[in-house]
Amino acid sequence: MTAESPPIDATTLRALLRERAFVMMWSSRLVANLATQIESIALGWHVYAVARLTGTIAQGAFAVGMLGLAQFLPMFAFALLAGETADRVDRRIIMIVCLVVEFVSAVAFAVLAHFEVTALWPIYALGAVFGTARAFYSPASAALGPTLVPRPLLPRAIAMNSLSWQLASVVGPAIGGLLVAASATVAFGVAAGMFVASLIVLSGFASPPQVGAQGASRMTQIKEGLNYLWTNKIVLGAISLDLFAVLLGGATALLPVFARDILQVGSQGFGILRASPAIGGVIVAMILTARPIKRHAGVKMLLGVAAFGLCTVVFALSRSLWLSAAVLALLGASDMISVFVRQSLVQIATPNEMRGRVGAVSYLFIGASNELGEFESGVIARLMGAVGATLFGGLASLGVTGLWAVLFPDLRKADSLD
Repeated sequence: MTAESPPIDATTLRALLRERAFVMMWSSRLVANLATQIESIALGWHVYAVARLTGTIAQGAFAVGMLGLAQFLPMFAFALLAGETADRVDRRIIMIVCLVVEFVSAVAFAVLAHFEVTALWPIYALGAVFGTARAFYSPASAALGPTLVPRPLLPRAIAMNSLSWQLASVVGPAIGGLLVAASATVAFGVAAGMFVASLIVLSGFASPPQVGAQGASRMTQIKEGLNYLWTNKIVLGAISLDLFAVLLGGATALLPVFARDILQVGSQGFGILRASPAIGGVIVAMILTARPIKRHAGVKMLLGVAAFGLCTVVFALSRSLWLSAAVLALLGASDMISVFVRQSLVQIATPNEMRGRVGAVSYLFIGASNELGEFESGVIARLMGAVGATLFGGLASLGVTGLWAVLFPDLRKADSLD
């Protein structure tokens, strides 16, 4: 914002919607997130169905877990390089290239499904390619967003970005469940078309200039980002809490198992279960967009993660579709509080020239809690069963919350997000 610019009214959503570049990027991310959710639904259901052709329930759950590992390993391998690249190269161009790769991956998934290929290794290989694209897309996207709005609008923009993801997480699984019921090939094809639409919208604006990440070597810049995270205990505590709580307590990885063999509700029920966490998340995100958290942020984040663990425990014990869906909605609502606080702390406290590197590490933690969490859930499910693995994860999340409240007192005492 220049000195000649008019003052920004940060108390209204209208001010944010006047930022054309932000609105276009928000729309592009929404469509891309929808495509990712549809593809995730189709992949999970397809992999589990293929594995169950010749294997047991436990082996099917393990196959789904291996899919998560295949997508996580590239995130782990490329996270630091992706963050440094996002601070050196035009972030919008990085996102465009990644969307092209995701489109090609979706088309390839559609081809495998259409020809009924029963080997899992091609799916895992494509999952690794897709994971690589996400490893570069996410830090670039996270770093670009805050540069498109004046600083007074940043908390509201963060809530809007979270709302975009949660909306996609509601609508995507519902659409994905319907498409998978018809054909996995169709689901992958629709996802591919949506990646193209996201790409077109993203091409409609220019990136602001990037300053401050051009001089030092790649290794020096990576070290600077890691040092910032290590010395900022509030940010470190926030993203590591999200990592371990969701890594241990993620119930969504085993939803295909619950839908098909425990609750026995089929692909439509799977879509309902998959969308339920995001329904709760959308409601909370809409509230936070209108009334962002301003006080006692650390305590509210810890309480949100504790509620996440408790809801996971109840879900593990439920044998009713509608009780399970309701509990998952509460799980999503509590997780949204944690997500909002973490994203706000990272975006507001991090200088623009380091946002790519810090965002990459943050995304690595998030990716670990999701994709690596799927692998962990699959392994534990093979040993303890799906119900035992989910129950163990919920209890572990509660334990992690208490431990982090002791290990990171600065996080517990974090107050204002302004």
